[in-house]
Amino acid sequence: MSETRVLRQVERRIPQALLLGYVLVFFVFLLAPIFFVVLVSFSDAAFITFPVTDFSLRWYYRLLEYTPLLASLWFSLKLAAASAILAAILGVPAALALARSTSRVADVVSTFLLAPLSIPMILLGVALLYYLSAMGLGLSFISLLIAHTVVSIPYVVRTVVAVYRSVGRDYEESAAILGASNRQIFTYITLPLIGSGIFSGMLFAILISLDNLSLSLFFGSAQTNTLPVVMLSYLQNQFDPAIAAIGSVQMAIAFVVLLMIERTVGLEYMSSPS
Repeated sequence: MSETRVLRQVERRIPQALLLGYVLVFFVFLLAPIFFVVLVSFSDAAFITFPVTDFSLRWYYRLLEYTPLLASLWFSLKLAAASAILAAILGVPAALALARSTSRVADVVSTFLLAPLSIPMILLGVALLYYLSAMGLGLSFISLLIAHTVVSIPYVVRTVVAVYRSVGRDYEESAAILGASNRQIFTYITLPLIGSGIFSGMLFAILISLDNLSLSLFFGSAQTNTLPVVMLSYLQNQFDPAIAAIGSVQMAIAFVVLLMIERTVGLEYMSSPS
């Protein structure tokens, strides 16, 4: 009888053990390339090799000496900040209108605003290139800013809609009953309530902009090269651990941004229904 119970317990634990093993293998497969990049960035070798035998910070000093990488990083940060601000200006009113509406049209518009998340970036880049060229903008900072803003707006809309719907309209209705104007309600009630959603959406927009290669290839020029474009160009000509060093810096920026998002509203808002 005891042997039967033991066998049953073993049979019950086998699926759990298999699932745990699968999860461990999945995370190793997912994190191994990141670990490899960070480890190689501290290599003292003249080219990328593994395993790393001698460690050094020479390739991080190389980043300070290689002007195009630093210039593109600074330009990418400015572009990401500008696109995030513009996405907030355009996305917040749209998010509030969608969150307050109960019509089916709002669902259609919401789907339309989230469309850039599902369209391949190459296809979106080709469409924007033709459209903006027809407008006479061509390859310029304005075109690049518009392209990055288009893919940033859905993140702002999604986070703001999720935060606003989780809070509800009770506070706004109470303020209206007490005689507050629409401007006062928005300034002192609505904006503070959705502030974390706006901030998180803008951080997501910055993160997406910093990592966007496809759109930057379409609209970039000698004066508007972003970090991913310069990294790709560097890889085509050289194969040293400097590219791993700048990749590690980029991942560190992404980690800090994601940590800030988690501390403000939580990453679960990106998967909550809008």
